[in-house]
Amino acid sequence: MTDRHHLLVHGRTFAAVGYRGDISGYRGGSAPDGLFVRDARHLSRWQLTVDGAVPDTLTPVADGDTARCVLVPRGGRDEPPAYTLFREQAVGDSSFVESLRVTSNRPVPTTVHLAVSADADFTDQFELRSDHRTYTKAGAVRSRQVLAHGVEFVYRRGEWRSVTTVTADPRPDAVEETGTGARRLAWTLDLEPHGTAELTLRVMARPHGDRRALRVPRSPAAAQEQLRAREDEFVRDVTFPAGWPELAAACTRGLADLAALQVPATGPDGEDLRVPAAGAPWFLTLLGRDALLTSLFALPYRPGLAAATLPALAATQAGGTGADEIAQPGKIVHEVRHGELAHFGQVPYGRYYGSVDATPLFLVLLGAYTEHTGDTGPARRLEPHARAAVTWMLDHGGLTSRGYLVYRADQGGLANQNWKDSPGAICSAEGTRPHGPVTAAGAQGYAYDALRRTAGLARTVWQDATYAHLLEQAAGDLRERFQRDFWMAEHSFPALALDGRGKQVDALASDAGHLLWSGLLDKEYGELVGRRLLEADFFSGWGVRTLAAGQPAYHPLSYHRGSVWPHDNALIALGLARYGLHDEARAIAHGLVDAAGATGHRLPEVLAGYGRDTHPEPVPYPHACVRESRSASAPLALLTAVGVV
Repeated sequence: MTDRHHLLVHGRTFAAVGYRGDISGYRGGSAPDGLFVRDARHLSRWQLTVDGAVPDTLTPVADGDTARCVLVPRGGRDEPPAYTLFREQAVGDSSFVESLRVTSNRPVPTTVHLAVSADADFTDQFELRSDHRTYTKAGAVRSRQVLAHGVEFVYRRGEWRSVTTVTADPRPDAVEETGTGARRLAWTLDLEPHGTAELTLRVMARPHGDRRALRVPRSPAAAQEQLRAREDEFVRDVTFPAGWPELAAACTRGLADLAALQVPATGPDGEDLRVPAAGAPWFLTLLGRDALLTSLFALPYRPGLAAATLPALAATQAGGTGADEIAQPGKIVHEVRHGELAHFGQVPYGRYYGSVDATPLFLVLLGAYTEHTGDTGPARRLEPHARAAVTWMLDHGGLTSRGYLVYRADQGGLANQNWKDSPGAICSAEGTRPHGPVTAAGAQGYAYDALRRTAGLARTVWQDATYAHLLEQAAGDLRERFQRDFWMAEHSFPALALDGRGKQVDALASDAGHLLWSGLLDKEYGELVGRRLLEADFFSGWGVRTLAAGQPAYHPLSYHRGSVWPHDNALIALGLARYGLHDEARAIAHGLVDAAGATGHRLPEVLAGYGRDTHPEPVPYPHACVRESRSASAPLALLTAVGVV
């Protein structure tokens, strides 16, 4: 559940509906409602009325892959409801389907006037964010056309054209204007004594440029069967720990969510792929960093995710320097968007390269996939892409000229380009932001691991010993520099970052755990860091906070300054296990598994940083993605870290 809505997800399509199954057309805030496909809202109003009034709710929509509720006409205690409405909704690929069953509670014939008001505003998701930005859409035209069985909504702006078609069975008795642009589909139902009538409404969304032959599922049950088949495929043949049923349940729930979060992508040769989207509701699209970490967590259990993610990202790898200089040769994409505003260049995210860490993570995944599966095909096929990624790290990324991967704030894009990408996420213990180019600690760990793993590919797959030696030397030099420049002796802990002058950004942050995962720290330093992360100011009882409590910059409800991120903790747990700190890894796993158990075994994107000692239930972060691929795959990483079978 989002702030106000229940979320239904199927690939690139999601619907957010209210507790009665309605869509209001809400704008702004953390959770707009509607039916969304490829970054656009294809249903902005979907409201059921009975006898001209909004019905009361007996049973609101509850968690699940379908939205079910029970409604009755408004009345009082002295006169029981004349009839009951059973409402069920689900989403398919670019579609939404609803069944309505009306059952009479009277021993005499009853007439019910039922209507569904529908509209499609085709608003881009970026227009619905609460950042107060507005976008000019000159020449945009919306039109409506009544059909034999419903209504069709069309949006045009230049070459851009999107369509939403609403049909009903049985056909409506009338399709009425409402004075607002919406259309009202109306039925008059004559019910026999204790009789029942059923309606099915189907919505097909046709985003701009989508010419596939699609069909709306015949019913919510049919849509659920499609999703269940995909979920079963993901869960099948994975061995879960018999002695830890709660972890097994979290892994099962995570795999099911990963099945729902698969979106289409294209490989270097135009082949069709399915890759993990970042999350719903805001990021149901390919994000490089998110897809790579998800694929890494799932690699021992579902290597097919990595096998699809790698060519999809290779196909979007930058081939030259863009006008904004964010796209540079060899760089791996941060975000891919398909909406109207991206199409017309009004937001920079059509293909956006504002990430310092997606490129090394691409190399990490390529090496890890080869090592785990023994399949050298992707490494051979993607050798030019891998070499280009290494060249980006050495040249544009800054490893050669500055000694580290470095990023600069992107005006109009992201100020921070590591995983903590909110504006104030990289800060000192006092909360001040660094000036100039930023050298984030975690990205250096990824670069180190990328160099080492790519050296292994060069030596064993590409048969290029000279290149392997060059990369091994670069990795060794990076490790030596890092421990010299980042280590804060007074804290026995690495700095969060270096500023443009090389000064340490001294916040105590969870990113240090990523250095354990990548193996950048010497064993002595790694053990100090690992044990420090489990002290009370860091470890909330549910997981490691992004910033240790007690620092002026800490806030338990900040996105990156004190919250608890499951994927962050999964990396930390893997790192702890790497350094032999198995009790600490198990403590993190227990905290996250317990947090998942409080929400149906599903881990959200992020939790508030409040301690378990002061509040016995995990406190949600108010703006978190409900379904997020990194969090869905985090239990699999915990399973790997604790080594239980």
